[in-house]
Amino acid sequence: WFSPWFPILFSCYTVATLLAARELLKLLPADVRPEPLLVYGSLLACVAVNWLPAWRSILDIWPPLLRVVVASFILSTLWEMWNFSGPRQITLRLALTCFTVLYLGVLPSFLIQLRFLPNEQATLALALTVFVPKGNDIGAYFTGKFLTGRLLGRHPMTPKLSPKKTWQGGIGGMLASVGVACAVNSIHPILPWGIWGAIAFGLSVGLAGIFGDLAESLLKRDLQTKDASQTVPGFGGVLDVIDSLLFAAPVAYVWFMWIR
Repeated sequence: WFSPWFPILFSCYTVATLLAARELLKLLPADVRPEPLLVYGSLLACVAVNWLPAWRSILDIWPPLLRVVVASFILSTLWEMWNFSGPRQITLRLALTCFTVLYLGVLPSFLIQLRFLPNEQATLALALTVFVPKGNDIGAYFTGKFLTGRLLGRHPMTPKLSPKKTWQGGIGGMLASVGVACAVNSIHPILPWGIWGAIAFGLSVGLAGIFGDLAESLLKRDLQTKDASQTVPGFGGVLDVIDSLLFAAPVAYVWFMWIR
């Protein structure tokens, strides 16, 4: 109804981006924490680039997005030059500024750009890209905790990185991802090769979601914290909710660019 501006998606995306950035910045030690205004400004620029009508082809978005990343790095470097008073973790701050913009500005752009596919295809692409990794999360939790955890025991997948993740839960999550992909594709076929294409999509995007979850676990373990925050009761922070989508979105994007 609101094409091509999608104000509800724009509002949710912007708020989630800023909240996730706030959580990530709070996790970082004060002496290496990037300048918040530079980070927020760069991420808002990434959001704006995704919505500007100057490039409505889905492939035209990446050059201006790259310019935002480069501009962010240059501005951060100039900021450090202006405030220089001696050695104080400047190199790490610059690296973390770039990391934050890539992690929370560029990766989510793959998800948003699926919304600008032709209308019916866009709805299904966005639904699959969100539901498949989230189905994996739910399937892994249910299988690991309530089924195989009691019947077959628990075998940790990555005991040091994420002790609660088990191989049983991982298998259950992947089955859930495949089930979601097959269900959506059977109602509104969008993926090639019928059920085999849906299985391949579910496996690849579901696995990417697991890696996204583990990537955030890597950050939290390195920074010695359990959850990004308590913004979402029962789930942790916004970053804990969207972590699987950050890695799943680029894989799904490649799929839908390939089948266009």
